[in-house]
Amino acid sequence: MSILERVHSPTDLKPMTRDELRAVAEELRVRLIEVCSRTGGHIGAGLGVVELTVAMHAVFDSPRDKIVWDVGHQGYPHKFLTGRGDRFETLRQEDGLSGFLKRSESEHDAFGAGHAGTAISAGFGMAVARDLNHQDFKVISVLGDGALTCGLAYEGLNNAGDSGRDFIVVLNDNEMSIAPNVGAMSKYLTSIQRNPLYNRVRSAIGNVVDAAPGPLSAVGTLVRKWEESMKSFLTPGVLFEELGFRYFGPIDGHDIDMLMDTLAAVKDMTGPRLIHCITQKGKGFPAGEHIEKWHALPPGHDPATGKQRKVSSANSAYTAAFGQGLVELAKENPKLVAITGAMPSGTGTGGFAKAYPDRFFDVGIAEGHAVTFAAGLATEGIRPVCAIYSTFLQRAYDNVIHDVAIQHLPVIFAMDRAGLVGEDGPTHMGLYDIAYMLAVPGMVVTAPKNGTEMIALLRSGLAYDRGPFCLRYPRDATPDIVQPAAEIEAVPHATWEILRRSNSAGRDVDKAVAILAVGTMVLPSLAAAEILSESGVGVTVVNCRYLKPYDQRVLADIVRDHRNILVVEEGTVVNGFGAYMASVISAIDSSAKVVAHGVPDDFVDQASRARQLASLGLDARGIAQRASDAFGLESSRGTHLRAV
Repeated sequence: MSILERVHSPTDLKPMTRDELRAVAEELRVRLIEVCSRTGGHIGAGLGVVELTVAMHAVFDSPRDKIVWDVGHQGYPHKFLTGRGDRFETLRQEDGLSGFLKRSESEHDAFGAGHAGTAISAGFGMAVARDLNHQDFKVISVLGDGALTCGLAYEGLNNAGDSGRDFIVVLNDNEMSIAPNVGAMSKYLTSIQRNPLYNRVRSAIGNVVDAAPGPLSAVGTLVRKWEESMKSFLTPGVLFEELGFRYFGPIDGHDIDMLMDTLAAVKDMTGPRLIHCITQKGKGFPAGEHIEKWHALPPGHDPATGKQRKVSSANSAYTAAFGQGLVELAKENPKLVAITGAMPSGTGTGGFAKAYPDRFFDVGIAEGHAVTFAAGLATEGIRPVCAIYSTFLQRAYDNVIHDVAIQHLPVIFAMDRAGLVGEDGPTHMGLYDIAYMLAVPGMVVTAPKNGTEMIALLRSGLAYDRGPFCLRYPRDATPDIVQPAAEIEAVPHATWEILRRSNSAGRDVDKAVAILAVGTMVLPSLAAAEILSESGVGVTVVNCRYLKPYDQRVLADIVRDHRNILVVEEGTVVNGFGAYMASVISAIDSSAKVVAHGVPDDFVDQASRARQLASLGLDARGIAQRASDAFGLESSRGTHLRAV
């Protein structure tokens, strides 16, 4: 039995020697690499915190002590050590382990985490609740993987540091957010700072000089100023000290001995304190360490190279097609700039950064700043394209309304990962952008049916200068081969496209069925119409590429010729496009029956994207069945699957 197989919970680490803990860390790193090569996942951040995770669970008493992880993919080693090692092969699979932290999955997951910057705010909330409930336990928030570029982290630091409460922050500095400061001097300062005698003497001297009477009171001021000057000169911790945190570090986040000694010493103190650990993202990954593309890898990759063992024959991903199109459009328009929030590869804008470094802005994990920064650029005639995941743009909704929309500024929002995102699960679903963008006055909302139309709509957005413009596209391969942007014309503003017309449209209005399809649902709706036609049911299919403003002429024709209208969208049905069309159509003809078909009012768990679509009835058979059920059609082939 390997030493890792002896660990079923954090308590199994307590009696181990330092050498045994090091062995656990070594085996855990190997196991993570091995399993993730099959399951896929965010491997880089987890590999960087193996020793830190082992040390924290050896020192603290989870789940009694609350370990709050920021950016949940740091939590892979934590999952292994908290009784989930035997299920790790199910990572990110249907009915398996989540790729992020999840309270319902384990009592050791103190707080769910998929987005960055939440650990300090959530952890501080737990610390305050502990005090209000007169309880006694430690709260440790682990901030990391670039999260210190996130404004929410500073808001939490500011609030917690001023409180004086018993609260520990561990800064996992994997060279993504704070420059490393290591060497003999930092080791020396750290050894002094964690020494209990030093801390008692420092506190006692401070109390004496601060209480000095009369003319001697100036001595206290001088001592404090001298101390702050020296700390500013010798250590990177002055910022945290000024925010009210007692600072320890920087320390080597891969040194078990140093981690154990520091964590044990800090555990016995009180007040806000911060431990600064220097780690290496992707440490031990055979294909190379600390490289952005190893941040996350799909299933079936070779750890020795990072490449897929089986080469995909699928078309380019929407993300790649968007990135290439953006570069090509930038050649035509020198005012075009690209903005992203710490996701150049994830949004496909890495190529733009290489081609136009002076016109590319990675603002870090700061979506609100990205949007308001774009608004400022737009006031001076620049054409900013904000490439941000749909799920992450939720964090900047106030900025979208207050800073962009109210001022009618021509900012383009390119919302990647819109719709169902498969294995990443509910924290990363892009199911709400249709609803939240439709609610913004003056926002142009669009969704392409394929990659070519995505570039066409992007061109349309650049031509539109009367206000904000957004387009949504999925985490999927394009159904078409996308030609160069120079060969793709803009989509005329506020137009729809009738792709198939029912033979009964206009002749037998009460039986005629129309499907208003949005984006990724256009092609499945065409296939559904074909299924229904085999049963003698004629169906009209419309590509509603402009959700707002909609095509008034085409909609009027559809309502005139069809009494049964199914609106299909890959997004929430609550206040989505279907709800919007139901309101509009009822004002035109109250006798028309409008049914919205999309994602129900619930969170969708992880599974493959294809499985999610089928389970929610958003594939061809599901759409055909929904039309049959909704409008009492005599027959259709296929069954409606239950949601995940």
